[in-house]
Amino acid sequence: MKNPKNYIVFPLDLPTYDQAMAYVDLLQDYVGVFKVGLELFVSEGPRILKSIRNAGDAGIFLDLKLHDIPATVKRAFMAASHYGPEFVTVHCDEGEDILRSVAENNPGNTKILAITVLTSLNQKKLAALGYSEKYTKDLSALVMLKAGMAKAAGCHGVVCSGLEVSMIKARFGNELIAITPGIRPAWSVVGQDDQQRIVTPAEAVRNGADYVVVGRPIRDAKDPSDAAKRVAEDIGSVL
Repeated sequence: MKNPKNYIVFPLDLPTYDQAMAYVDLLQDYVGVFKVGLELFVSEGPRILKSIRNAGDAGIFLDLKLHDIPATVKRAFMAASHYGPEFVTVHCDEGEDILRSVAENNPGNTKILAITVLTSLNQKKLAALGYSEKYTKDLSALVMLKAGMAKAAGCHGVVCSGLEVSMIKARFGNELIAITPGIRPAWSVVGQDDQQRIVTPAEAVRNGADYVVVGRPIRDAKDPSDAAKRVAEDIGSVL
């Protein structure tokens, strides 16, 4: 059985190398994967990936959400995979061709994750962006459409809300890895939150999530390592 901590992805949403590595040192024994997003990668570049790798056994999720013309995305992915991250993200918005161009030119073992619908989006926002009523009334239909694109193109997995992960697993089973952001433990104080579609770690894993991204509830806790252990306990309760 997978160790509960290995379900946990901790996002290093921090602006500097020293701040990020402080959390890596603190949490490397309590989480399975560290996520490096645009802010940190633009600020510090590839050296942050090397340092995370040297710090311990946790995996690296390079969350760049690549989105451009297919040729540009393909070259960017090949450059990113050179550093050996376990995962790199690519947007689905350009359709299946852009995903296939990456999948067919994967030079290593980096897994391609397709972004379905960002967890900051809701029906009102999608309507304002011009999406048809079919999808604004049923966000799950849009997620499933994009997950189907990802599978057909040869991607390894998708990033999706915990509200849709059970549908993805029911349709694709283990053929697609499912990573769920927007995770908030029941004991965490949410307050004003830009994540619109959230679930608890246990709910997400019960629904089939292979990984859960837990940021602020761990980062903002008085004792982040204890918070990570509590998330792992929550996950362990449903395994």
